[in-house]
Amino acid sequence: MISKETGGEGPPVPGSPELEVPALEWKFSQAFGERAVGEEVQEVDIISAIEFDKSGEHLATGDRGGRVVLFERTDTKEFRTRKELESADYALPKYPEYRYSTEFQSHEPEFDYLKSLEIEEKINKIRWCHTVNGSHFLLSTNDKTIKMWKVSEKKLKRVTDLNIVPPVGNGIPIGGSPIWNSRLYNMRSFSWGGPKMIPSMDDFIFPPGGIPSLRLPTVVVSSSEMALVPGCRRVYANGHAYHINSISNNSDFETFISADDLRINLWNLEVSNQSFNIVDIKPSNMEDLTEVITSAEFHPSQCNTLAYSSSKGSIRLIDMRQSALCDNHSKLFEEQETPGTKFFFTAIIASISDIKFDRGGRYILSRDYMTLKLWDINMEANPIATFKVHEFLRPKLCDLYDNDSIFDKFECCISGDGLHVASGSYSNLFRVFGVAPGSEEATTLEASKTPNRGRHLQTPSKSGRFVNLGRGCRDNTRGNESPGSEMNGGAYDFTSKLLHLAWHPASNLIACAASNSLYMYYA
Repeated sequence: MISKETGGEGPPVPGSPELEVPALEWKFSQAFGERAVGEEVQEVDIISAIEFDKSGEHLATGDRGGRVVLFERTDTKEFRTRKELESADYALPKYPEYRYSTEFQSHEPEFDYLKSLEIEEKINKIRWCHTVNGSHFLLSTNDKTIKMWKVSEKKLKRVTDLNIVPPVGNGIPIGGSPIWNSRLYNMRSFSWGGPKMIPSMDDFIFPPGGIPSLRLPTVVVSSSEMALVPGCRRVYANGHAYHINSISNNSDFETFISADDLRINLWNLEVSNQSFNIVDIKPSNMEDLTEVITSAEFHPSQCNTLAYSSSKGSIRLIDMRQSALCDNHSKLFEEQETPGTKFFFTAIIASISDIKFDRGGRYILSRDYMTLKLWDINMEANPIATFKVHEFLRPKLCDLYDNDSIFDKFECCISGDGLHVASGSYSNLFRVFGVAPGSEEATTLEASKTPNRGRHLQTPSKSGRFVNLGRGCRDNTRGNESPGSEMNGGAYDFTSKLLHLAWHPASNLIACAASNSLYMYYA
């Protein structure tokens, strides 16, 4: 579709009358690591990060134990040409399928002796880098250290043959040649590069009549099996004094940013011992601190543009061409407060926990505690759409504050075509919203093998405010919050929360993490 506002090719504009949004019916696809009923989940096994690569062929997850698990797509591996597909006696699945590929330990627990501070091994973020010569590169970070990993296929060397003649009778081989006792050559434990087997004189058997000849064993090694071998290429350390909450790759394939509470650093992928500080909001007196950085993201195509969000509910767009130090933003996206609506928890629930650019870079999706907001980078005053994720929890904010649930950081995701957005909630539920007016009701799904079971827990709330792009700032109300939605708020389990999810870049496939389990759903 050609966007009239930009004059170029891009995603459909929300609110345009010609936009047709197909209805999505979500179904269960796959599950990895699903726990049995009553099984206790270890803290280190809880998933803390999910990320698809740009092609959607690979998926990576990180957990609180510092491990990174990789999955690869399998439904496109067997048949690649149309002729081969026509000759097949069965059809390929209509949705992506994945299988476990490999895993590795990315981070270990550390201790900062200068600050007497324990550094957890938990993986905060994972980002895929550009693929080079068939090898996959990705960045992973915990609170303090960023690492680059290279995952490539290598052939495994195996011992396939030894010219050892099996013994006959009392250890005398056929042909009269002496041999070592067979128990010295237990091939079940022999492997290339393994422990050496040193023969003992007690195991040597002399044949009758002496030793007419001596035959040395010959090892035959073959490398036929392929396996993924991870290796740490670089360690980007000592760049942040506070906890890292975001990393994002640049479209130039040469640099990336990392953000903590007060600073954003720019790194070169080839240089690990230094970085350039581009944003610093730390005041000279920490008592004057009013906000912190919560998330940062590079523009998908403009290598000079990035956005970062704050705990005040604002999003700042900065252009690195304007100044080397980007403390001054080029655009500020902040919703205007309605008079008389401010209360005690306003500042807490306004904090943005995650932001995402759409594929074309025209829109920014943000998630605060209660809502999803879609912003047009050409309109700073108000979001063009607001989606209420769990509005019925508003009367329970006091209870959520007491048990610290109000500080949970939910992630958000946007579909590759820009027509749908999604984010998680409590009781392992997540919600999918259509972007355009007239789209289907918000869909509530449960992270289980029966996803539609979660619909009875609440009445779907279809809400939001759209701005008619052709008429300035006129508000169009899509619908009101259902009056019965608050009645079901008590059915929610606040200990089970779906914080992390990701949308496939090219298909309607969502991967989400419920505790230590990974679930996938397609539409």
